[in-house]
This record gives sequence, structure tokens and C-alpha cells, in this order.
Amino acid sequence: MTIPIEALRRQKAATKPVADRRSADDPRAELLELERQGELIVQKIDREAVTVSTKYGREKRIQKAHLWHHKSCGQCGHIPGYSTSIFWVMRKLGYDYHDPSDQTSCTAWNYYASATSNSAAQAAVAVRNFAAAYESGYFPLIHCGTSYGHYKEVREELIRHPELRAQVRDIMAKLGKPLVLPEEIVHYSEWFHALRDEIAAKQVRDMSGIVVTVHPACHYYKLVEGDAIYDPDIYGGQRTAVVTGLAQALGAEVRDYSTWFDCCGFGFRHILVQRDFTRSFATLRKIEVMKEEANPDVVLTHDTGCVTTLDKSQFAARAHERNVGLAVLSEAQFAALAMGAHPYRVCQLHWHSADYRPLLEKLGIDWEKAWAEFQSDLRRLESGEKRYLDWDDVDA
Repeated sequence: MTIPIEALRRQKAATKPVADRRSADDPRAELLELERQGELIVQKIDREAVTVSTKYGREKRIQKAHLWHHKSCGQCGHIPGYSTSIFWVMRKLGYDYHDPSDQTSCTAWNYYASATSNSAAQAAVAVRNFAAAYESGYFPLIHCGTSYGHYKEVREELIRHPELRAQVRDIMAKLGKPLVLPEEIVHYSEWFHALRDEIAAKQVRDMSGIVVTVHPACHYYKLVEGDAIYDPDIYGGQRTAVVTGLAQALGAEVRDYSTWFDCCGFGFRHILVQRDFTRSFATLRKIEVMKEEANPDVVLTHDTGCVTTLDKSQFAARAHERNVGLAVLSEAQFAALAMGAHPYRVCQLHWHSADYRPLLEKLGIDWEKAWAEFQSDLRRLESGEKRYLDWDDVDA
């Protein structure tokens, strides 16, 4: 049964604070002490920032501009409109960024799915990417929820284990790079949450008639849970505030459902070795429950694996005449649509499997006209008239 939001607020008010080591942890203080000792370098947040609150009350700062985009291999390969929407929104708000060509995969898929690597190798990959950001002068912004969770675990390991720091320092020395960790590890959805009012101020499409359900990504708020953003005005502070806060700021109606805490079904090893379980879990435990309890127009989430699994698992359930057929987007794509982005040039919704067209129609978007415009773009590319779509094209 869905828990009313007001009941969550009363529950929070009646709960006494629990003495917990996590509530006092501040990785920034520990990192700065290690920097003072000469163990590593801390890349500081040196630009305008927004302060938010984490689960146990620690203040976390989100840098607004001059960001180094740590892209997601799954986004670039399966949901390209996810990344382009993030870039497009940032450009529309006037914030500069760097899209690096020297980033590597975080290799967290290997870490979580197969466990065939080792701590020093995993940490060195993370630090090499952080060093690339540091040397560019831009502050890292992590697109992938799994990279975000993994890098927070790496940070904890490097703080706690001097022998691991020594190993990683030696590896970095061979690469000619320093051992660097950022002052904060920031997920792109935290940036969207921190800037939700600025995004809403640029809104040109009315979202007030749109009903949303939110799937919070496990690797965002269940890994190193104390670093995720919470807000007492969102779910009474009992669930992470990202995605929901943005949807509400854009005027959409967010509806609750009983299996919100469940995994999307991706589960890493599940998607590799038990794909039928993944598809069944995604559709029976998530999509069908959302439709039966909330009947939304769209599911919003904030991780590559979650969008992919919830979206692309529905085809199998449709073959069995299950109660599916629900658009799934990242909140970045949803925000871009609200700000007037083209559904194909920017959001690239044609990469999605579940039918998104009823959502576009409800937003007053003529998707047939938009598709014809996109097909015209493709003909220009095929003819050699243009080598690629540039920002003038996608802003048209």
C-alpha cells in the first residue's frame, strides 16, 4: 500500500535522532587532513555553488559551472539523448563545461557484476579520471549512478587504507599524474536538483497536467547512503529528494507507489546471467505496480541502467499481454522537454522502446512534425551537406 506523504512527515517528526558514526562523517575534512599530510591532492570547489543537505544532515556543495562531464558508457551507447539533454540544459542556463575526450570507463560494471578486478586497479581508474579533470581545470560531474556510487566507495577506501593510497600513488606516478580526489563527488542529478528553480524559470512547456512516478536509482542512494541529497519538504525527508524535487519544480504531479524502494531489476549480475528475471522484475514489480497504483504518464529516473531496464524490458511483457506500456525518461530529458528541447534532435526519444508519443501529445508537441524535421536532418547528413548536427541545429 502507498504511504501518504503526510504520514511520512509525522513519522520523521516522531523519530529521535540515532547516534550513528555516519551522521558525523565528513569526507571533506578527512580529505583535507590527508592533503595537509601530503598524501593526496583535493580538487576544491572554486566556483559559485549551491549548498544542499545530505541524508544525515551534512552540507554538500554543488558547483554550478565549469564542470568536467564524466559521461556514462551506457548513456552514450544506449540512450544518447540522456547525455545530450544534460549538455543542452547546461548550455541553456549559460553554464560552461568541458566534454573530455580523455575519460575512460569507470569499470564499475566489472567491479559489481563480476568482481574480477582488485582494489588498486579500480581505485587507480577512478583517480586517473579525477586527475584528468583536475588537470583540465574543470570540476568533475558524474553522469552515471553506478560510477557515482563506485567512486564514493573508492574515496572511502582511499581515506581508510594507507597501503591502498601508496599503491595508487605508485600507479599514478607511472602515468605522470597526481593522486587527486575532488572535494565532493557529485552526480548530475544533484546538479539538476540544486538548479531546479533556474531550470523552471526557463520552462516553456506546461507540465502541470503530467503525472509522474519516480524510480530512485539504487546506486545513487543505497551506496554510501549518507552522501545522497534529502530534503524535509520532499517525502518528509524519508526518501532522496533528487528527481522528485525537479519534477515538482516543473509543475508535474508526482504520485507514490508501493514498490518505490525496489531495484529496477537491472541488478548487474541479473542483467548478465538472468535476463528473464531482470525483465520480469522490471515489469511485474515496477511498471505494472506503477500503472495499477498511480497510472502515470511517465516514469522518471536518474541512472543509465534504470532507464534502460525499465524502458526496454516492456517489449517482452507486452508479448505476454501484461499491463505495461509506460514511457520512461531520465529527468534530464524531462527537464529539457520542459525548456523547449526538440524531442528528437536533443532528447533523441526514438532510441526508447516504450511508447513516449502519448506523453508528447499531452505536452502539445506535434511529434509527427518533429520527426519529419529530424528525418530532414538525417538527409542533410547523408548527403554530406553537414558532417554533424551542431548547436545551431538542435536549438532551432
